[in-house]
Amino acid sequence: MQPDAMEELARVNGVSLFTRTVGSGPDVIVLHGGPGAHHDYLLPQFDLLTNSRRLRYYDQRGGGRSPVQRDTAVGWQEQVADLHALIAHWSAAPATLLGYSWGGLLALLYALRHPERVGRLALVSPAAASVRGRAEFQRRFAERANDPRIADAQRRLAASGLRQRDPEAHRQRGFELAVAPYFRDPDRASALTPFRVTGRTQDEVWRSLGDYDLTGDLERIRVPSLVMHGRHDPIPLWSAEDTARRLQAQLVVFEQSGHVPYVEETTRFVSVLDRFLPRSA
Repeated sequence: MQPDAMEELARVNGVSLFTRTVGSGPDVIVLHGGPGAHHDYLLPQFDLLTNSRRLRYYDQRGGGRSPVQRDTAVGWQEQVADLHALIAHWSAAPATLLGYSWGGLLALLYALRHPERVGRLALVSPAAASVRGRAEFQRRFAERANDPRIADAQRRLAASGLRQRDPEAHRQRGFELAVAPYFRDPDRASALTPFRVTGRTQDEVWRSLGDYDLTGDLERIRVPSLVMHGRHDPIPLWSAEDTARRLQAQLVVFEQSGHVPYVEETTRFVSVLDRFLPRSA
């Protein structure tokens, strides 16, 4: 935790959400991916954006340090309602939303439900706005997971005896291989902060969305918007292009990145967002 970061639990809609605030200046609300993950894996790179602005992170319900009981609903409508409550709690409307992966889709869902509460959208590697795009992502990810380099590394790890000698090192290497298909260069996975996904939350969010298709509705969103996407992201580029076109947003393609441009091209990632996000004079 940075020295000037403040952590607290915000009680909203009957659940306690872990929040982390860092920096000073105009508010930017950061929406992590998953669903069912937590904000930590966006660090330390996202914190590089705290020059002249305040980032407000939170762990969405059902993930990270915002656990809930098993009978507590964690679908997309609950996630939107929590974001709405937090924006009010922070007096942050009209809000600047910075969404990564699933967090980008959450930002779009929120903007469609509460357009008057959104002032600006920045979508980084956004999840597809339709189930068709999501199916293509799943196909491409599975194909990459079978890459001979990754499969060979998994076999070598299984035969290494590392699990017995150094369980923590074994967990770290297992994590790197699990997320390697997200990267243009699988070796870059070692630079990503490890995280865990709560399976029930992930499953319930996608199940609650059903055969979703937001594409026809996106043209109703008319706020300054930016879409950032890696050329080698398993989420198809055509999905990001279509979202940007419908939002009338600027599209920035990261030529050397997969799904994680904040790790793969950190300097350019910070530069592009620093120009778009609000900042103190």
